[in-house]
Amino acid sequence: MNNYEEKFTKAIENTFFKKLSLDEQDFIKEKAKEFKFSHQDIKQIIDISRDLTLWDEGNIIDIFPSYEHKKAILQKIKKEYELLKNKANSYNEFTPHNISSEQKFTFKVQEKKGFGLGLCPVASEKTRCCNLLTLDAVESCGFDCSYCSIQSFYNQNTITFDSKFAEKLKNLQLEKNKTYHIGTGQSSDSLMFGNREGVLDALFDFAKNNPNVILEFKTKSDNIKYFLENDVPKNIIVTWSLNTQTIIDNEEHLTASLDKRILSARRLADKGVKVGFHFHPIVEYEGYLDEYQRVYEKLLVQFRPDEVVLVSFGTLTFIKPVIKQLRGRDFKTKITQIPHIDASGKTSYPESTKIDMFKSAYEAFKPWQSGEDKVFFYMCMEPHELWQKCFGYNYSTNNDFERAMLSAYAKKLDMEFLL
Repeated sequence: MNNYEEKFTKAIENTFFKKLSLDEQDFIKEKAKEFKFSHQDIKQIIDISRDLTLWDEGNIIDIFPSYEHKKAILQKIKKEYELLKNKANSYNEFTPHNISSEQKFTFKVQEKKGFGLGLCPVASEKTRCCNLLTLDAVESCGFDCSYCSIQSFYNQNTITFDSKFAEKLKNLQLEKNKTYHIGTGQSSDSLMFGNREGVLDALFDFAKNNPNVILEFKTKSDNIKYFLENDVPKNIIVTWSLNTQTIIDNEEHLTASLDKRILSARRLADKGVKVGFHFHPIVEYEGYLDEYQRVYEKLLVQFRPDEVVLVSFGTLTFIKPVIKQLRGRDFKTKITQIPHIDASGKTSYPESTKIDMFKSAYEAFKPWQSGEDKVFFYMCMEPHELWQKCFGYNYSTNNDFERAMLSAYAKKLDMEFLL
């Protein structure tokens, strides 16, 4: 191996070079030698080429200019790449290749080390946070949403149940004179596995034995069989993460359709179970505001405000490990094809885009924002200033936000609110 071969081999270590097509690999290797690209140049070109493939936007060969100078070439490539990130995405001719129509994973039951209430994994003082507490009933998710951060923390193909979950839940010590809001859908979908390993049995018993707990099940499934067949404690709420059918078809793989999610919510509401809806993430693409508006209108028609506890809004935010994980996946997605502006240590859309998506969403639900049965609205993990710009009000601290949320939830559930 000559000196150049050694340098190039070193440069592509820990990159996605082998994920590129053979034509792209040969092209990058040839151009790297011709223009004496540095290690950093090669890594950046590989990442750009990988992203173009994921976004269904061609490849590096398509945007490589016929310039003679390295600096000009790199500037042109970066400019074309940024233009693609900043343009409005379109799913009209997009095909999410290599997505299986079947859920393929294995189940594992083992005792998990430790147990207790955890804080929301994305909690931060830099953004307005409701201080949600979490119970990891199941680790990893059988759905395959392209934007999900769960895949960065757990083995996506193995679903793990804690063999001692019910026992540990019974022994969990809570203050009796305090209202708790606990979610079970942070490390997996709350309902897709039903009562496997007795998870729902244990959680229902927990809710019955702790009437000061507001227990939230969050889902993208339509698996409500257990809830229909059993008495549901009044301190349980079931919430659906909703999106447009365009995003469900192209980015929320293997999940229930929009209509099935809404129908499931309607069936539980008919039984007297309080429900809620999370629009997180709202995703920008051509015509997205109009399509989301139609979803908001559908909820306003099909549900009364007294049946709905909450509606939340959020959007795409990324940390580097998630972006790296996505680049390694063998599917196509436009989820990372966004401007990537700094957002409290993560990356997200620019503020102007967020104002468009959140303000239009909040204004669409005006009929649910007043009266005795008004619904609680909030934004998930967004900067304090954005609340005022989108909602017209803000909470001074995260604790103020938490108190307002718990008070509203308790009232809707006919529970005593305990400070």
